[in-house]
Amino acid sequence: MQIFEVLELREFPYFLMVEVTEGETVRDVLNDYNSHKVYLLVDHDTKKILTYNGPISSLKLQIFGGILASMLRKQLRLFYRVYPLNIYSRDDLEFQEILDKPLGEGRARSIEKSDFPDPSTASTTGDLVIHNPRLKKVVETIKEYPLPENFKRIFVIIGGILYSEEDIMELFLKEEKAKREFVKMGRLNNGFTFFNDRNYSLRVIVKDRAIQGIELFIPDYEKYDSIKLKVPVIPEEKFNRPGKIDSLIESFNIPEKIPDEKLNQGRNLD
Repeated sequence: MQIFEVLELREFPYFLMVEVTEGETVRDVLNDYNSHKVYLLVDHDTKKILTYNGPISSLKLQIFGGILASMLRKQLRLFYRVYPLNIYSRDDLEFQEILDKPLGEGRARSIEKSDFPDPSTASTTGDLVIHNPRLKKVVETIKEYPLPENFKRIFVIIGGILYSEEDIMELFLKEEKAKREFVKMGRLNNGFTFFNDRNYSLRVIVKDRAIQGIELFIPDYEKYDSIKLKVPVIPEEKFNRPGKIDSLIESFNIPEKIPDEKLNQGRNLD
């Protein structure tokens, strides 16, 4: 297994990757101390390139890592496939097996400044696209990824629509049973939307080089007031008084003749 660290530069090409030579196993590199870094792992046994984004790594660094993964695949003559390691929770067996793999030499090499085309001739067309995918498939894709530890999801943006998460009651009579579902809040306006009301962390879900959704998280220690609708409340005693069914039926009966006494009262009012 080879591991490469993604680095950001202040000048062109603005990012590159270097091989990590310290450590005996993957666990020595993917740890809490390096949680702000982004790595590319090359598994020569399974012909896989695994992208790993640290829990507190920057969004820019994660995007750079995705670009470098594609460049690394071309370097290996397309015999390797790119897979996200972050699809697994740290406690998953698959993740633990990768952590225990030994580090060693391989055919992959670092991507340096000389591997990038001259900026004057480089194409500005990106491979990443944003479109309106089918909601059901997108929701299934997003739910496949485990939630980050110590964070809670506040909003999800899918195809320009903003969603929140709510507990939907599935079963009530026998036992209370609820599940978390996305609830549509509204469409984002044209232009840009700037979320500046709290300290958000973003997660971008990408599949087949297309952005499926953007999730906004906040730390668990932050208090978040749920949106509550103000509706009139009718006290139970207003509609739950005992009564006689005969009186109810009689109230709907129209008398054939109005008594003279009632008729005279009506004329006096006129």
